[in-house]
Amino acid sequence: MIMIKKYGASSLLVFCLLVIWEIGARAVNLGFILPTPTEVLFKLWELKEPLLLDHLPATTLVIIIGLLISIVCGVGLAIMMSVSKTIEKTIYPLIISSQTIPIIALAPIFVLWFGYSIWSKVVVTVLITFFPITVNTYDGLRSTNKEYKDLLLTMGARKKDIFFKLQVPGCMPHFFSGLKVAVTLSVIGAAIGEWIGAQAGLGYFSRRMMTQFDGAGVFAPIVILSAVGILLFVIVDVFEKRILKWRKTE
Repeated sequence: MIMIKKYGASSLLVFCLLVIWEIGARAVNLGFILPTPTEVLFKLWELKEPLLLDHLPATTLVIIIGLLISIVCGVGLAIMMSVSKTIEKTIYPLIISSQTIPIIALAPIFVLWFGYSIWSKVVVTVLITFFPITVNTYDGLRSTNKEYKDLLLTMGARKKDIFFKLQVPGCMPHFFSGLKVAVTLSVIGAAIGEWIGAQAGLGYFSRRMMTQFDGAGVFAPIVILSAVGILLFVIVDVFEKRILKWRKTE
């Protein structure tokens, strides 16, 4: 009952949009450009085996590896910048600059460097996902309450104690906020990498269907990608609520 109240309005809006899409697509009657939602569902059912057994695992592996690397590198960079002003002034502008370069333009270069292996897709995913993790974690570490810090110092706390007992707990909500953004972007990064150059994956399958002018086939893997992004977001949200039980939520 709570779930219905919470997501009822969103579900109704999505349903209305799907109905409008269905009516509009039938009126246009150009399935290779704009298939109806029902055509997409039928195609999804028809191609369920290759999509779920062959291409979904390939995309999932790219997402998981990319996210793990982004978490390790992002948190590491955030800690380094919070500890040293010199490192912050050196690295922070580079992190910002990395997001001004269109990833779609770099993806073909990564294919030249790494070939059609998994790593060309992983690098694209990392470039897209590490930024929100790094920036949010760094902001969390930097937003430590000065009064609490002074209190711990007067009680004889060392820098290590302040870091683990004050800064880390304080930055966890920021870290999870960045991670929520990163997990949804990871799906986009993996799809872009596979679209540019791959031998398997949902992005690769969508591009292959496009060359065959199969509109429903193009949309079918996109539906799965969207579902993966939503699932990853929900998983992170559950972990956040379990780990941050002390945090007040409405």
